[in-house]
Amino acid sequence: MTKKSAKSPPPEIVNRRAPYEYHFVQEYVAGIVLTGTEVKSLRAGNANLTDAYCLFENGELWIRNLHIAEYDFGSDQNHDPRRLRKLLLRKSELRKLERRVREKGFTIVPVKIAFNERGLVKVHIALATGKKAYDKRETIKQRDEKRELDRLKKTFK
Repeated sequence: MTKKSAKSPPPEIVNRRAPYEYHFVQEYVAGIVLTGTEVKSLRAGNANLTDAYCLFENGELWIRNLHIAEYDFGSDQNHDPRRLRKLLLRKSELRKLERRVREKGFTIVPVKIAFNERGLVKVHIALATGKKAYDKRETIKQRDEKRELDRLKKTFK
């Protein structure tokens, strides 16, 4: 008898630059409206969140500059890699976010794209404020100290 190999879970696409650039105030998990070829491309891990940001238009939350590469095996019906995509949240969450974004200094940043246990694509977004240069230096310092401590722990094991 042969064993069926377990499928590896789809990769998470992470915006590694976001924690360096922003202080996260509150995080949300939102659904996203996608086409079939976009989902297949995400399952292959072909997306980039680096330049992506969220904005409100007519009371709806949209994600802009999210690059999902064209699906390799798609036909002429393939999607536009940088099209505007709608995010799905509860009305109360949308109102709360929209109120906060109108305040000076707040923005909404996509942090991660992942598949939930049901296989649906979810976008983890954060209400954030931008870091100043000295905050960024502090982040680098903390990361270096943590790396050094981990290195020391490893040598003394």
